[in-house]
Amino acid sequence: MAFALKSTSDTRSSALPRRYRLAQQRWQLLQLQSGDTLYCAGDDALQQLEVIRLDQPQAPALAAEAASTGLAAGTLAMLEQADSVAQALQQKLATLELPAGCLEQALTLAAAALNSGVELVAQAAQTLLIVAPARPLYLFEADHYLAPAEVTLSHHSEAFADDLPDAMAAVAQSIRIPDSSARAYTVKAGEYIQIIDVEGKQCSDFIAFDLADIEALRRGEIAAAEVATLDAAATRTMMGHALPKPGLHSRFYDQNLRSMLEVVQDTVGRHDSFLLACTPKYYEDAGYFGHISCTANFNNALQEWGIPPRAGWPAINFFFNTSVCDEGSVTGDEPWSRPGDYVLLKASRDLLCLSSACPDEIDSANGWCPTDIHVRVYGAENLFPRALAWRNAPEELPRMTLQTGFHRRVSALTQHLSEYRGYWVADEYNGYGATAEYLACRERVAMIDLTPLRKFEVMGPDAEQLLQLALTRNVRRLAIGEISYTALCHVTGGMIDDGTIFRLGPQTFRLITGDSWVCNWLKQLAAEHNFKVRVQESTSQIHNIAVQGPNSRELLSQLIWTAEHQVPVTELAWFHFTLGRLGGPDGRPVMVSRTGYTGELGFEVWCHPDDAEQLWDAVWDAGQAFDIAPMGFKALDMLRIEAGLIFANYEFCPQTNPYEAGIGFTVPMKTKEDDFIGREAMARQNPESRHKLMGLFINSTEPVAHGDEVFFPLAKGGRFPVGVVTSAIFSPLLKRQIAMVRLAPEAAAVGTELEVGQLDGLQKRIGASVTTLPFYDPERTRVRS
Repeated sequence: MAFALKSTSDTRSSALPRRYRLAQQRWQLLQLQSGDTLYCAGDDALQQLEVIRLDQPQAPALAAEAASTGLAAGTLAMLEQADSVAQALQQKLATLELPAGCLEQALTLAAAALNSGVELVAQAAQTLLIVAPARPLYLFEADHYLAPAEVTLSHHSEAFADDLPDAMAAVAQSIRIPDSSARAYTVKAGEYIQIIDVEGKQCSDFIAFDLADIEALRRGEIAAAEVATLDAAATRTMMGHALPKPGLHSRFYDQNLRSMLEVVQDTVGRHDSFLLACTPKYYEDAGYFGHISCTANFNNALQEWGIPPRAGWPAINFFFNTSVCDEGSVTGDEPWSRPGDYVLLKASRDLLCLSSACPDEIDSANGWCPTDIHVRVYGAENLFPRALAWRNAPEELPRMTLQTGFHRRVSALTQHLSEYRGYWVADEYNGYGATAEYLACRERVAMIDLTPLRKFEVMGPDAEQLLQLALTRNVRRLAIGEISYTALCHVTGGMIDDGTIFRLGPQTFRLITGDSWVCNWLKQLAAEHNFKVRVQESTSQIHNIAVQGPNSRELLSQLIWTAEHQVPVTELAWFHFTLGRLGGPDGRPVMVSRTGYTGELGFEVWCHPDDAEQLWDAVWDAGQAFDIAPMGFKALDMLRIEAGLIFANYEFCPQTNPYEAGIGFTVPMKTKEDDFIGREAMARQNPESRHKLMGLFINSTEPVAHGDEVFFPLAKGGRFPVGVVTSAIFSPLLKRQIAMVRLAPEAAAVGTELEVGQLDGLQKRIGASVTTLPFYDPERTRVRS
């Protein structure tokens, strides 16, 4: 028998497992040795796994209650699809030597078994192709409103003696740095350096020198003092950040202002850049005389290179969890890094590098227990995508930044890209700039990639009941084809997120928000109340652009065909949607909603990512007659502030309820009879005591910013703040600076004269006056037109 079931309570290998996430119709090739265990788990009611055995396809099946042996029907169905998933899977299978009968003798793990967790034990060496089969989400087939779910795999093996994640490519150098030591190594320009925290919560200091300087020193052409190293002042000056977030500068410079390294990937997001590597003096001052330090280890390793010792080396402190308090003091705590977390760097020139495994065990810097660091170097011929990690839950595998289906079109027009909610998005476009893009939207038409919006399918007999509980809006009143803007709150009344809810059918809904964690929260609510409902994130299956501006209706009406039973784009009402096809009855399916985030007449067009480039090209080509412009997030921010539209972590947060965020209209206390989360807390609050979201006209061109405090005038005793700026811009349309601001009720009357305090809030005051929101089109006639 190739496998045997094993109780999850059995003792596993002492080595750390290698973990994998199977998501969005993906697969994983694994090599198992005899005795290895593979633990498979999922939390979806429909998602199964198919295990294709490439060595022993005729091996006996497992126990029927956990698995069945037979045709890999889901995998074969995926291969029959005319999409990118089928092409990628076909290419993968073409590289494998598939034995006869392997697809007919696949092992199927049912969804119910995965929900409880299934552990397989290899009785012999095995090569497995594990597939999470699913069909794509179809816009026109109600029985296929099913987004693929995620399954996690944990491979335990005594062969994993190094406790390292799989290599990202062929490894040019592999360097183990035992705890409390340091190693020197050289890399060439263009090569990649992967610094791995082997067991988690272990800091690694890093310094680097231009190898040409080292060679010049050895030839006697320069003095040792002229050999430049990574430099804090140069990097912070060039990058414009003192303490960057999520934790690292994207590029590091030396004392001669030369670019030394780029950060390509980071799975942690919490580091310190340029405190000193730990020094002998630090330990001596703490009473630990003679304690080894990273600085001493670096000095020892640099002797052979002719670099004189230092009392302390300025270093990139990877995985070191430090922060700066408001008053300026530096504090530290245990690292955020987990086993296998890493930072991937790219060398800008030939370098001499030194990495340490920090020996500090006298405080929490290394979780009180120093462990190893591992360095891998990869060749310059590789191309690794730039990515930062984020997680929905602390214990899960990192999720790396993705490219949207429109990314190739977007990146061909701009290099100004930022990470937003797990995707790369454009800040602004070459040859346009934020102001030109803003004007295009106000005067003509513009389009923007908004794929990072999170989409969730909520389906089943209790779908409406779940949403009635989770959302502030009265979902029962929604007709099929209608959309409502809503808040999502926790029990204190504070906002988890805002979003829009689409009613697709009597028992099917699509919720659009900004935070992927909402899916976890909805699943938890459904489980707590025993609702018969399926909640699944479908962001990977639905990508979208917004087409906004006075000419948006005319533009899209030329492109979108709708069947007789669907509403044409020309007649689509505000906050309604229709289903259509691109270019004609045989075109690619799309959903068009009359929604947006600009305060202008506008639409959002939703499609499968395989159709994204075709959609972009169609809108772009047809838009030339309207002088269309691409639009980035900088212009979007200008538009939404003028329109008085709120943004997460600016106008609202978990400590802000919808009334205080300026969207009290989403809380129908009197007309919604069903209870909803946060209702009781908001009902207890005295409406007269609530802070209010208002507009502010700034009587100066000096910039104000998010977080600036607002005061009554000093001349009237305004020493203490009465509010805070949440968002601010210079409005090209109003030709003045404007801000959204949350004010105490005593300061919120229209016309009240206030001052924005800067420096210490007292030395510099900028005059302002309170006004209503929105600044632009206060009756919202344009968006409703």
